[in-house]
Amino acid sequence: MYRLLLLGPACLGWIAVTLQAGLRAGFLLVLGLGFGAALSASRFGFTTGWRHLMIRKDPWGMIGQMIMMAICSALSFPLLAAFSHEISGAVAPITWGLVVGALLFGFAMQLADGCGSGTLYKAGASSPTSWVVLPAFIVGSFVGASHQHAWESLGGPLQAVGLQQEAAPIDLIATTGTPIALLLTLLGCAAVALASYLFAKRSAAQTGHRVPAVPSRWVWGAVVITALYVVHLIVAGQPWGIVYGLGLWGAKVATALGADLSADTFWGVAPHAERIGEPILWDVTSVTNIGLLYGALIANRWNTDAPTRRAWPSPTQLLISIFAGCLMGYSARLAYGCNVGAYLGGVASGSLHGWVWFAFAFLGSIGGVAARRKARIE
Repeated sequence: MYRLLLLGPACLGWIAVTLQAGLRAGFLLVLGLGFGAALSASRFGFTTGWRHLMIRKDPWGMIGQMIMMAICSALSFPLLAAFSHEISGAVAPITWGLVVGALLFGFAMQLADGCGSGTLYKAGASSPTSWVVLPAFIVGSFVGASHQHAWESLGGPLQAVGLQQEAAPIDLIATTGTPIALLLTLLGCAAVALASYLFAKRSAAQTGHRVPAVPSRWVWGAVVITALYVVHLIVAGQPWGIVYGLGLWGAKVATALGADLSADTFWGVAPHAERIGEPILWDVTSVTNIGLLYGALIANRWNTDAPTRRAWPSPTQLLISIFAGCLMGYSARLAYGCNVGAYLGGVASGSLHGWVWFAFAFLGSIGGVAARRKARIE
């Protein structure tokens, strides 16, 4: 009976979304439910995967991510090449905003204990901390989008060393062809996975321990999320994303409160200005985010008759969470997305900026983990 009460709102939501926004939006809501359920059930976290590698010398979170990246790329590259007019990839230039944004995002996501997808699925799973982080993330994403153009005007590191005259995307599929682009991507994923395992193995040898066995959740979580990602790519015509929808929610709230965004360099121009005036269910990312929240709730409470009460963060942790949420939202806009939109979407689209995002976000996470431990955040 309890499970029927969980599934009932999901079915009614699907009917309502389908009737108001069409079959495509209804399908995207179902995919969002799947993303949320898969993330919550497998506890597939980008943030924790990196932190466990750094602290526990556990490589499986990172290896699980690389498995997901590799399969997503193998399935997405041919689709992007064959249906370039119907499906667009997450391709972005390598700018100073990307570098700074990824660095700050990696730092902040460790303090917040979740990236964009992590914050959503943990909020859906009733984490008090994530419910503090989420509105702050929305505010940061809204403001960051307004500043994105200014950051882009600074150019990028490739311009600084004379490799580009202007900051432009580097699309491996377009420049090298699908087979070579896929080979390079798979080699990159294999290199990161191998380096993570060897790092953990060396650390274990120094302490007289063994590398922990691979938890099955990282493997099946990667496979399920990959399947949902590819279906989303086909249905939506674009990679799975998180951040744009959150920023749009902030823009809608700001407009409802009387703010005039017509002169804004991001929200005041097409197509973003139109989306502010349209129903929220017309936006691809928003529908998926809504589904993700409730899908995580279903997975979290599926085998529990009564929800578990969780303690609210201390005043210090509350302030840290608000700060981290604002910083994550802001920096994600500079970096063209979070772990999903920029990292997964970029790599699985053959865009070099996805790998650059990963490198600087991981570097930022090293500082974030240190700050987290100093602040004694559990």
